[in-house]
Amino acid sequence: QVQLVESGGGLVQPGGSLRLSCAASGSIFSIHAMAWYRQAPGKERELVARINSDGRTNYADYVKRRFTISSGNSKNTVYLQMNGLKPEDTAVYYCNADLKQRVYDPINSYWGQGTQVTVSA
Repeated sequence: QVQLVESGGGLVQPGGSLRLSCAASGSIFSIHAMAWYRQAPGKERELVARINSDGRTNYADYVKRRFTISSGNSKNTVYLQMNGLKPEDTAVYYCNADLKQRVYDPINSYWGQGTQVTVSA
């Protein structure tokens, strides 16, 4: 019932910028946190940034001075502004949400299908 849809990926030159978006829809009671992960070929999936419902954020060290995560007013959307992109940022970027579908449900994690980001000259 819950669906996460990412958009905004593409091909950019080193030093360029991209803005990723993710929208959560379906049967949702409350969202506790949303995050961006990425996975490069042959590598494990890794956390890029996370934002809690109270606005607190967490960043991986390798992106904290270049990327910014934020949420929309509805709290059902999350963005990732990426500046100063490097070739090593090339990966599939996945949206993740920790949420309850109903008030008495446990908090479960849901994933989007991913969007490709390629940084190359």
